[in-house]
Amino acid sequence: MKNIRNFCIIAHIDHGKSTLADRLLQATGSVDERDMQDQLLDNMDLERERGITIKSHAIQMNYTYSKGGKEEEYILNLIDTPGHVDFSYEVSRSIAACEGALLVVDAAQGVEAQTISNLYLAIEHDLEIIPILNKIDLPGAMVEEVSDQVIDLIGCDREDILLASAKEGLGVPEILEAVVERIQSPKGDVDAPLQAMIFDSVYNSFRGVEVYFRVFNGKLNKGDEVKFVNTKRTYGADEIGVLKLKQQPTQMIEAGNVGYIISGIKTASEVKVGDTITHVKNPATSLSGFEDVKPMVFAGIYPVETSDFEELRASMEKLQLNDAALIWEPETSAALGFGFRCGFLGMLHMEIVQERLEREFNMTVITTVPSVGFHAYLSDAEVTMQPVSAPSEMPEPNFLDRIEEPFIRAQIITKSQFIGGIIELCMDKRGVIKNQVFLTQDRVELTFELPLAEIVFDFFDKLKTISRGYASLDYHPIGYRTSNMVKLDIMLNGDKVDALSAIVHRDKAYEWGKRLCEKLRELLPRQMFEIAIQAAIGQKVIARETVKAMRKNVIAKCYGGDISRKRKLLEKQKKGKKRMRQVGNVEIPQEAFMAVLKLD
Repeated sequence: MKNIRNFCIIAHIDHGKSTLADRLLQATGSVDERDMQDQLLDNMDLERERGITIKSHAIQMNYTYSKGGKEEEYILNLIDTPGHVDFSYEVSRSIAACEGALLVVDAAQGVEAQTISNLYLAIEHDLEIIPILNKIDLPGAMVEEVSDQVIDLIGCDREDILLASAKEGLGVPEILEAVVERIQSPKGDVDAPLQAMIFDSVYNSFRGVEVYFRVFNGKLNKGDEVKFVNTKRTYGADEIGVLKLKQQPTQMIEAGNVGYIISGIKTASEVKVGDTITHVKNPATSLSGFEDVKPMVFAGIYPVETSDFEELRASMEKLQLNDAALIWEPETSAALGFGFRCGFLGMLHMEIVQERLEREFNMTVITTVPSVGFHAYLSDAEVTMQPVSAPSEMPEPNFLDRIEEPFIRAQIITKSQFIGGIIELCMDKRGVIKNQVFLTQDRVELTFELPLAEIVFDFFDKLKTISRGYASLDYHPIGYRTSNMVKLDIMLNGDKVDALSAIVHRDKAYEWGKRLCEKLRELLPRQMFEIAIQAAIGQKVIARETVKAMRKNVIAKCYGGDISRKRKLLEKQKKGKKRMRQVGNVEIPQEAFMAVLKLD
């Protein structure tokens, strides 16, 4: 066990984590040259297309450490993690399975918001931090300045910071030596009862659920009877092994190591991330798993064909195995039928889930307007709190005492020339500035308290636009506060469309309703009858647009003759239109549901 090292790579988006992982794999000979490709561990099509890491990836490397003429074999278990704030749950799970972390900082960009956030996560778990300055070969690299920022951040010595260029392969041997020398070997007792924590799982349609785990105590042999403590189910360890580039079966996995188990689990809901694996004959107590994930954004996901509901449920269960941050429960909607209310960590997470459903499971889905979770207090004698995660759950205004909405503390690190625009953006989103700290002469950290509802749509995009891509954002929830929120209903010919309803602040309700009605007028196809699009708060209509009817010219055949003949035909048409409007229903295209996301 003393020759095992478990570590992860943490950094802000685009600071070179996956490229550094590539170089470490090459340096240790864990991958053949013919199999080598850029961002090797990012094996999902989506990750390659977008150039971001979505899943954390575990891989084992064998490393020969030579010092003073002696050579020793070491096993290095590496986990490459995502950098985006929406996937921070993946990072927290990776950190729980490690003893050390490589903190990668871009020498041209410096310390950014997510660097700090991930660092605090690692320090909370008492990990050994190895700071690395990456991209030192770039012309814009500011090695001295960024080194000072890192020293201020973690209080290390200048000699502790390793200089590297993952692209060129500079500094990689020094990083591997530092991993062996600085990171502690895992602590654990091989002879104790088995305790292994599940940190990830993936569904294989041929072999069932593959479970990835880290052994903290004891050892697991092939063929053992094992029990998952929280779900209380027992299985046989049909195949166990370590995670090389491809899975490599072994006979035994001991304390301190990371591996996988396949035991023919067919039902996705039987595996929970954070659960403990132990032996049936000599059981151990449960390890403290990861904290429960708190979804930030809620949206409805519905199948386009109602008959696909069960298939969508099975797809969601399989996806949840691989993405533990996804939370869902069944719900129904008058407009869309049966579907699911899903909780996501942010808008990018929601977009990725929708894409993965379409690509991996061939499920075409309709996504409703994203919203956040509110607390509604009813005006009864004893004030009861009712959680509201969808506009349809909102109580009627006459029963409401007050509504509380979630607030977040956002840390924005940017260049000083963009301060004005960013403060203006946050004020526009009902934010309050709490702190402003100059990290260096032209880099500043701004702290705001903002309502979560205001930042889930386009806040990040606007922030990047204002700062020309330089600002970085990190946020965490700070609780609920009372706000003047109202439910805005969209009605088509007097019928409410609950999929387009939203909960908005009263000051912004008119503007929101007006823009949404205008957008829907462009997107709804014209019918043979007039369609009235209205935005209403309760019974009060605050905005209206009309989609004109398509009309046939019924008097074209009349040439000359008495006016009463023409009037008779027009009256007949008028009655027909009226009858059609009563029985006709409006088909809402998929673009209309997405229109809300694209309101400027």
